[in-house]
Amino acid sequence: MVKKQAVEMYDTTLRDGAQAEGISFSVADKLKIARRLDEFGIQYIEGGWPGSNPKDEEFFALAKQQSWQHASLAAFSMTRRAGIAARDDANLQKILEAETPVVTLVGKTWDFHVTHALKVSLDENLKMIEDSVRYVREHGRRVFYDAEHFFDGWHANPEYALRTLRAAAEGGAEILVLCDTNGGSLPEHIAAGVNTVQRELGIPVGIHTHNDCELGVANAMVAIQNGASQVQGTINGFGERCGNCNLISVIANLQVKMGMQCVPPGSEKQLTHLAHFVSEVANLTPDDRQPFVGHSVFAHKGGMHVDAVQKAGGQAYEHIDPESVGNERRILVSELAGTSNVREVAASLGIEIEKGSKEAKAILKEVKRLESEGYEFEGAEASFQLLVQRTLGHTVGKSQQLFDLLGVRTINEWRPNGKGEAEWITEATLKLGVDGEVMHTAAEGDGPVHALDNALRKALLMVYPEMEAIHLTDFKVRVVNTREGTAAKVRVLIESTNGDQSWSTVGVSTNIIEASWQALTESIEYGLINAAAKK
Repeated sequence: MVKKQAVEMYDTTLRDGAQAEGISFSVADKLKIARRLDEFGIQYIEGGWPGSNPKDEEFFALAKQQSWQHASLAAFSMTRRAGIAARDDANLQKILEAETPVVTLVGKTWDFHVTHALKVSLDENLKMIEDSVRYVREHGRRVFYDAEHFFDGWHANPEYALRTLRAAAEGGAEILVLCDTNGGSLPEHIAAGVNTVQRELGIPVGIHTHNDCELGVANAMVAIQNGASQVQGTINGFGERCGNCNLISVIANLQVKMGMQCVPPGSEKQLTHLAHFVSEVANLTPDDRQPFVGHSVFAHKGGMHVDAVQKAGGQAYEHIDPESVGNERRILVSELAGTSNVREVAASLGIEIEKGSKEAKAILKEVKRLESEGYEFEGAEASFQLLVQRTLGHTVGKSQQLFDLLGVRTINEWRPNGKGEAEWITEATLKLGVDGEVMHTAAEGDGPVHALDNALRKALLMVYPEMEAIHLTDFKVRVVNTREGTAAKVRVLIESTNGDQSWSTVGVSTNIIEASWQALTESIEYGLINAAAKK
């Protein structure tokens, strides 16, 4: 039974997350992510720092025109500059112009930063904090106070660190967010700091952690267990240096494992989709090993593990039900697999194989032989299905071979393009036997694989019009035995789609063209067989 909500989620992906190396959100990206976070049920979305750059100002201007279902927008800024009144500070004026219901102000807690970074007196820093919070509160905004470097400051000068928090509280801060800005604190230090602040000030406490010791999530969880009522973090842990606390993992731990509601009931089942959505908008490949939501985190490869999962269910080797976070269990086939793996994967493809049968053993033997040569079927489910069908001596839909390869040639030529420049041109020539006829075709392409694909389509489209819908979407090459240098085997993985589904195939050879041809033809064969099966 899920308990009453006790912890609020404060997302700062659009500001702190955007500070990660390799991430640059457009205004459209920021709005897209903000809307998705709102639909998911995040309580607070920090949109950026108005006044720091035109992009954030445009975001807040457009955000005013949106209606928000669950979230309150927050704008971020620092306390006023030294020696001026809060009303005269340009940053504070900009943050009020953003017209967000929540304002998060950051101030210095560590005396070292006050005297060496700000270069002001300790007393002036206290006035800067209190004046800024009070000024924003007087304009009707809720104020969250981010105590930057709190744990370092509390360790160095505990009395002064607490005085900075009192200044924020006296100015009217609704919550004091304790920041482990350098990400260097250990869990026991976090727990002690949270307990001390609650005992001394009696005001709600939030936590903002970084992952420099790979403790971002652990430190946030410790803070919650010691009374923190708000967690600031980012989706997928995006952020500067090693990143921020990963809200995906925090939500999964709280709502799925601890029964503590922190987002609307049922939202936890959208965690995988949310994590991948934000990665895609950030133009980053989702991390296959990210806890809870990664493609590999509920994947089983060892034969003993798979056998136990089949007999006892996921609890044998899974700490939660994958579906509780929107993920899925995957059974892998490799040289480490047993016949249980083969039967499970085959069943997921609609092929039933009896336990302990000679067919299962034959398939496993063939998998192990091919993997010893460099093949890998974990990411090439279509190639595995074709292997199963070939080993069992049947196919689905079409029993005849799609075509016979009678000859193939590729030519790479460097030649002038008529614009005073030169470029590489690849031409592929194919001779195929299709339904008793010999087809001889040629086509150009941007490279050997593209040229081969074009030539194959030219030869087969008249016979198999379903090929029109099949398109290659990804092409990857991996060296299998790097010690062999240029004579090494390469593994080619091709991903294709027909618009409704996607599939992957694999080819291996010491010749990259041959490996590519294997993966390409299997991709088309799989697509055509499945298209025929649906008729």
